[in-house]
Amino acid sequence: MENYKTRIADWPEDERPREKLIRFGPEKMSEAELLAILLRIGNQEGSAIDLARHLIQETGGLSGIDGKSVSELCKVKGIGPAKAAQIKAAFEIGKRLLSGQGRSSGKITCSQDIYRFLSPHLSRHQREVFKVIFLTGRNGVIKEETLFEGSLTESLVNPREVVKSALGESAAGVAFVHNHPSGDPTPSNEDRRVTEQLIQACRLVNVRVVDHVIIGDRGYYSFADEGEL
Repeated sequence: MENYKTRIADWPEDERPREKLIRFGPEKMSEAELLAILLRIGNQEGSAIDLARHLIQETGGLSGIDGKSVSELCKVKGIGPAKAAQIKAAFEIGKRLLSGQGRSSGKITCSQDIYRFLSPHLSRHQREVFKVIFLTGRNGVIKEETLFEGSLTESLVNPREVVKSALGESAAGVAFVHNHPSGDPTPSNEDRRVTEQLIQACRLVNVRVVDHVIIGDRGYYSFADEGEL
């Protein structure tokens, strides 16, 4: 690792990450170079590029960085709260951009819309997160809400709370979404039991269950697509 005294500012202009991005575009940049721009400065052991490479190595790549909290990032040597916050903010902007693309029409028309809407937030999450998308009569998105975090079990998912939230939003329909940190979106027996309970509870108050989507690393499982609703 090169000495911190060899600053990026002392490098040839074409090799500096920020100048390189301006001249050639972000598509031509390596992950370490992009991350170095966020970090801005290195530490006593190396430049921002060195620190970026070290962070990528310690976390297993960008997806690993994304899955870390601010406190977990701060455990990496050279990363303090300010740098960690900058990284998390940049990653969140990217997620919100992708989520916006997923619901650009403001409607949920199929399982793929649900996946595009929430996969940036859930596909790399290290804990199970259960969300509900509240919908109008024409499947327009009212809002999405996280109801709980933890393993999906009958004891954690309270159908009455789901119904209460749906009625509070004046929702005509709902779509359930949760992730599998293992990366495999195949539903478990518990997933199916909970889904059936939620469907029955929503039927009692005439709230349509549009779908239940389970998100994995590289894909999803749709109960509606598989004819299980």
